[in-house]
Amino acid sequence: MFSFTGIEPIPAEAIEASSLQNAMLFEIAMARAESELRSSGDAASWEECLNVASSRQRRHFDARIPEKLEQSDISVADHAARNLVAMLDSIRTQQPSAYLEHAPLIPGLGWVASGNGDFALGTTLIEVKHTGRNFGASDFRQILMYWLLQYARAVENNGQVWSDVLLLNPRRNAALLVNYDHLLRSASASSNRVELVELLRSAVGQDFDRR
Repeated sequence: MFSFTGIEPIPAEAIEASSLQNAMLFEIAMARAESELRSSGDAASWEECLNVASSRQRRHFDARIPEKLEQSDISVADHAARNLVAMLDSIRTQQPSAYLEHAPLIPGLGWVASGNGDFALGTTLIEVKHTGRNFGASDFRQILMYWLLQYARAVENNGQVWSDVLLLNPRRNAALLVNYDHLLRSASASSNRVELVELLRSAVGQDFDRR
């Protein structure tokens, strides 16, 4: 685990001052950061960010959608967005020739629907977690499933496979870079990629979501 220079964690009292659910608050931050990255610094308005975040959060039954943002909400969301943009900019300077992909496709398989990750840079998947804790087992299970689904598709079409995953937490200024082969060996009694994919196929079915 490491941190980035020049980035300040978000104070807990600032987050507590917001009346929004944390999931909504940081979804707004993600929308703001994404718009800034896509437009080279010209971020969308906060109203537009709220609309994007609300659309995403409505998928969750317990989401509370606000009608407007208070200054305390904007302050935290802006801090988180600026932290994320700074983290990604720092990473991109280390791989200047690599393209930063937004919402990389996670293929579906059987009853597991296709979806999207947060970002990818070359062969590195980047997942963002705005939590108040260290990265944990649930995070590793998620990124392992993402890799297995992508690898299963790559076997069929000779596509690219992620070699590493970078977990970012703009809220705490924390990051963790993990090699997927190391993660597979740590999480499974078998390090054989094909064997692991066949286990996944047997669990969820054989057919891909052809998205």
